[in-house]
Amino acid sequence: LERGWSYRRIAKELGVHRQTVGRYDRLRKEGQSKSSKLTLGMSGESPSKSSKVTLGSSFPSRTTRSLCEPYRKVIEEELEQGLTAQRIYQDLREEQGFQGSYSSVKRYVRRIVKSGSLPYRRIETAPGKEAQVDFGRGACTVEDGRRRRPWVLRVTLSNSRKSYSEAVYRQSTDNFIRVLENAFRHFGGVPETIVIDNLKAAVKKADWFDPELNPKVVEFARHYGTVILPTKPYTPRHKGKVERGIRYLKDNALKGREFSSLREHNEFLLRWESNVADTRIHGTVRRQVREMFEEERKHLKPLPVEAFPFSHEGRRRVHRDGHVEVEGAYYSVPVEYLGRQVWVRWDSRLVRVLNH
Repeated sequence: LERGWSYRRIAKELGVHRQTVGRYDRLRKEGQSKSSKLTLGMSGESPSKSSKVTLGSSFPSRTTRSLCEPYRKVIEEELEQGLTAQRIYQDLREEQGFQGSYSSVKRYVRRIVKSGSLPYRRIETAPGKEAQVDFGRGACTVEDGRRRRPWVLRVTLSNSRKSYSEAVYRQSTDNFIRVLENAFRHFGGVPETIVIDNLKAAVKKADWFDPELNPKVVEFARHYGTVILPTKPYTPRHKGKVERGIRYLKDNALKGREFSSLREHNEFLLRWESNVADTRIHGTVRRQVREMFEEERKHLKPLPVEAFPFSHEGRRRVHRDGHVEVEGAYYSVPVEYLGRQVWVRWDSRLVRVLNH
C-alpha cells in the first residue's frame, strides 16, 4: 500500500480477495489516526521515560507460536510433493506424534503457500501422464459487420509440449468439453490427467482442498478414462506449461491478425500449430516438439469407440404430483423427492434424474 499499489494488484500478489486488502487498509488508517492522538509523557513523565509508541502500527505482532512450527521442514517437503493439508496432518499425527488440530495445520499450510517461501521447481512429467488446459483471448473476428474477440482454449501435453488450440465465443461447459474431445482426437489418444484452472465451465466451486467439478465434466472424464484436476486458487504456476503456451500463442500467432469468421480463425490455428509450434525446439530437453510428440503418442491411452454423448442438464424442482418438467414433457420421480431440487440430464434418447 505504501508503494501505491492498487487493491487488485495486492490481492493478486498475495492470493487474497480485494475486499480483504481493503479491510486491512482501513484498519491500518484507523490505527495511524489513533496512534497520532496518543500523548507522549503521560502521568507527568518526560518523553524520554514514557512508553514508546510506533506510529502506524495497527497490526499487533504475532505472540503465539504455531504448534506446527517445529515441523516446518517436514511440512514444506510434503508440500513440494503436492500433498494436501489433510494428508500432511495425517502424516504428522502418525509419524511425528503431532498433537495439534487439522485446522492449525491448514492455517499453517496456507501461510507458507501465500508467503511464497516454497521454491518454484521445474517439474517434467512422463510421456502420456498429463495435459494442461487454459483459456486465452483470441484475435478479432469480423462477421456480418460485427467485431468479436473469441476465447482460445489451448490443450498442451506436458511432456512433449504438443498442443491443440481452438477458438470459441463462449467459455461454456459444452464448448470446454467439445474442444477437449477434439484435442484428444487430434492427439490420437488421452492423457492420464488433465490439469485445469478453476474455470467456471468446469469447476462449480473452487476450493484449496476439495474443489467441486461440474457433473457433466465428471461424466466426460469418466467416458474417456482420464482424471481432471483443478489447480489451487491463485496458483497459476501449477500449470505453467500451458500458461507460457498461451503467451506464445498470443505473441507468435495472433498478435496483429484479424479473421473473417471463427472457422477461418480455427483453420489458421491448426496450420500454425503444425507448421510453427510443432517445429520449435523443446526448451528443456532441446529437441523438436514434433519429434518428442511421436514418442509420447505411444503412451497415450486409447480413444473410446464412441464420442462423448452430448446432453443438456439443469436443476428442476419436483412438483407436488411427483414429476419434473423437461422440455414440455413430465417425468415421474420417487415421492420422497417432492418439493426438492434435483439435477436432470437429458439427450435425444434418455432423461436421467440425479439426486445431487
